[in-house]
Formats: sequence, C-alpha cells, structure tokens
Amino acid sequence: MNRKPDHFVLRVDPILCDGFGHCHELAPELVQVDEWGYPIIHEELTSMTELTLLKSARLAVRGCPRQALRIERTNGPA
Repeated sequence: MNRKPDHFVLRVDPILCDGFGHCHELAPELVQVDEWGYPIIHEELTSMTELTLLKSARLAVRGCPRQALRIERTNGPA
C-alpha cells in the first residue's frame, strides 16, 4: 500500500544554478549560501504540515531565475 508523501526536501540542480542567491532570500530557513552565492540546501526531510517552510520552499522554486530548484515530495521515516 502506497502512502501519500508527507515530507519534502528542497533540491538544487548544480548545473543550472548560477549562484544568484534568491533562494536564500526567499527561504532562509531551508537554504544557506556559500561565499560565491551558491546554495547549501539542508538535506533533512521537512514535514508537509510545516506550512511556513513549504510556502518558503515554493517561493524559492518560483523565484529561481534559472529554474534550478525543485521540491521533492517523499514519505518520511515509518
């Protein structure tokens, strides 16, 4: 039986990313940037019930000028 995804993680495509840093501005709770502006994404799963973080992640995905971010939905630990 498949469960509906109840967690998410923000992912970045390093090939597409140009290090503008918009993702950090839009989702500072989820994204840090290195000294060149490239994102350092927190790898831990976040519950879909964390609506503030989910909203920030969605803003970061929409605000990325290179479309290098995506939200990956997954099932959390059983």
